[in-house]
Amino acid sequence: MNFVVVGCGRVGADLAYRLFKNRHQVVVVDSDPKAFNRLHPDFRGRTTEGDALSADTLERAGIEKADGIAVVTNSDTMNAVVGHTVRTHYPNVKQIVVRNYDPAMREMLEAFGLQLVSSTAWGAERLQELLIDASFRAVFSAGNGEVEVYEMMLPSTWDGKELSDIMAGCSDCVIVALTRAGRAEMPSPSSKLQGGDILTVSATLDGMKTLRSYVGD
Repeated sequence: MNFVVVGCGRVGADLAYRLFKNRHQVVVVDSDPKAFNRLHPDFRGRTTEGDALSADTLERAGIEKADGIAVVTNSDTMNAVVGHTVRTHYPNVKQIVVRNYDPAMREMLEAFGLQLVSSTAWGAERLQELLIDASFRAVFSAGNGEVEVYEMMLPSTWDGKELSDIMAGCSDCVIVALTRAGRAEMPSPSSKLQGGDILTVSATLDGMKTLRSYVGD
């Protein structure tokens, strides 16, 4: 696939190299030619110097043939405008993802209806989870961490009880899998539980905290 990465800071350089290693065609755009020094020495994609707000720069980067674009500069305004421009003028680009650099600017980016990744907000959410309780772990984040998928091991006090008993204390959670002895299944409310079972749960952090308190140690 063909991708354009706008912004060759730490995030853009690492993203470009990851895409390249996965055998995609990558073009990196930045207005500062020195920024390309951040690219991995093994990177063999193309670089395009220029202002990403310019149609000429985007076209030199091959936007008309791109499958997706990531706009990851440290300017939220720039990211929003470039993302909106591409969505408006280049309908062939199916995936448009922009970086949210400053959490205070997140609402502005959301107003554009763009798919965004807020590394600051996501990182803060994960740090909070680990500080509060490291006994369960998030294995997948949706959005920017508002809803996550967690794994939680059941204590022996739950031997012989049914999944419906867990669900009674999980009004803000969805149990998506039960793993026992390395084998996962889609459980039903009548599934019998054992200590050591691992539940895979989709929940907010507050919902997971409530469930952890309900299940006990």
